[in-house]
Amino acid sequence: MEDYTAHVRRELDCVDYVPILYVSAKTGQRTGEILPTALRVQEERLVRIPTSELNRLLREAVDKHAAPSRTGRKLRLYYATQVRTDPPTFLFHVNDPALVHFSYRRYLENQMRKHYGFIGTPLVFSFRKKS
Repeated sequence: MEDYTAHVRRELDCVDYVPILYVSAKTGQRTGEILPTALRVQEERLVRIPTSELNRLLREAVDKHAAPSRTGRKLRLYYATQVRTDPPTFLFHVNDPALVHFSYRRYLENQMRKHYGFIGTPLVFSFRKKS
């Protein structure tokens, strides 16, 4: 099973946050795990992170790995806030949204998942120019 799990994770690397369950409809093996896992995923979708905690995490993430620069301009992350749940949606105020590289967005998502879980739920990030 571990080899198959690794194969599935490799093939579906963009959804590595989704739990994988091996069940048997024929024998009923591990079917008792389905509902608790689904309920846990629903709880994760409803998590709300206070703005102060979110910005602390953002500062730590930027300190660990500075934002990239492009054409001589450096991305500046001013602050972030969670604007809704189900799915968790975050609004980042930046100097220029065009400077946000997909890899840095992915880094921020990984940092957030490392601290808050969000098992089985997608995160929506929006970057807006600070006015």
